[in-house]
Amino acid sequence: MPDNELHEILGDLVVASHRLARLAARVTGNTESPATWRTLSVLQTSGAMRLGELAANSRVSQPTMTKIVRNLVEAEWVKRIADTDDARAWQIAITPKGAAALKAWRDQLSAALVPLFADLGDDEVEALRSAVRIIGSRVDLSAAATEALAGAR
Repeated sequence: MPDNELHEILGDLVVASHRLARLAARVTGNTESPATWRTLSVLQTSGAMRLGELAANSRVSQPTMTKIVRNLVEAEWVKRIADTDDARAWQIAITPKGAAALKAWRDQLSAALVPLFADLGDDEVEALRSAVRIIGSRVDLSAAATEALAGAR
């Protein structure tokens, strides 16, 4: 496949996935900020991290992340833990309550989308399953490469 065709397909995939996520979020009626769910997801996937690193990973400013974390601490969805590398600093970690809230949110999103995809045939469902597997493996590989590069500095 020519690079320009793959380039276009990947661009379309990103746009379609964003549209799908926004549609599902609207259908659920959930009023939590997308940044809240993104922050919990980053913490669940990557583990505890400092506020600045969390802000960068969640693609928000540090002052915005400070507010998000304050709200998440109040909800008991995250906790501050001492940074073992710097006694003056804190790391932010997801709590079991936060992980449960994230799982419930993801379940709501999935349930909201089932009617939209209920008429798919077995081959189409298998194509979606395969796409998820391929994308997941590339994202995991990319995350591992990024961590390795950061550690080499």
